[in-house]
Amino acid sequence: MPGRESEGTLTAFIVLLLLSLEPVVIKANPVSPFAFASTASLFASCLLWKALFATGKANEIREKPWELGKTFLTGLFATAVAYSLFTYGTRLSTAINSAILTRFEVFYSFLIGWLFLRERITPKGAFSALALVSGVFLVVTGGRGITVREGDLLLLLTPLFWQIGHAIAKGTAYSPLTIATLRNTFGGLLLLIPVLKTGFAFTPLALAEGVIIALTQSLWYYSIARINLSKATAVLTPSPVLSVVVSMVILGERATAYHVAGLTLIIAGTLLVALEKSGRR
Repeated sequence: MPGRESEGTLTAFIVLLLLSLEPVVIKANPVSPFAFASTASLFASCLLWKALFATGKANEIREKPWELGKTFLTGLFATAVAYSLFTYGTRLSTAINSAILTRFEVFYSFLIGWLFLRERITPKGAFSALALVSGVFLVVTGGRGITVREGDLLLLLTPLFWQIGHAIAKGTAYSPLTIATLRNTFGGLLLLIPVLKTGFAFTPLALAEGVIIALTQSLWYYSIARINLSKATAVLTPSPVLSVVVSMVILGERATAYHVAGLTLIIAGTLLVALEKSGRR
């Protein structure tokens, strides 16, 4: 339906704007990545639980308890594992690399959407995936040959676990708000396990990240309930443009010609996908 398609696409664009701030907030984090991730996730879950009870959607947890297992897996993969990789990778790399490399998520979404969700990939979509891979290659190598830094490798693995979690969430019979709430609750609690060793930390940046998480995830699940996972993911790809600007202004990072060339290819591939209609094979 045209209305659902428009709503899903518009919501994905709002998520794009919010996500552009995330790499900068994480890079500026002064505490242990595990402590930061756990605090942010649990604070986000508190905000989401409040919204869940206010809207009356908390009742569906009692009505469909069998869906809890899926939300636990979403929390495990998309929050506990992916968020750990994201925060550590950003700490070891740069906010600019973090913003660009995690957009490789589109490529993973093609594979998972096609293999498990029976989503359609057209020749145009395949061409866009090639552009994305080429763009990531330029950013990772940076003219140095095929050498991947540890932080960049963690950042490349991050979206794989995001997409595994998203694919599970897409097949969960809960509302977007309920999925986001339980994802952060389970994920935040799982992250407390390594925090017992690294120590807990409560910082303003972690709280700011919690607000970003609460907004982006609830809106994200609303989006993928209406359009293809691969298309919704593709819409988010231009967020590095804003992240690069903010990183340069606030963190003093420098964008190289390889960043620009890689980002151009990634955005070109994204636009090709975003203009397609969602479909199944």
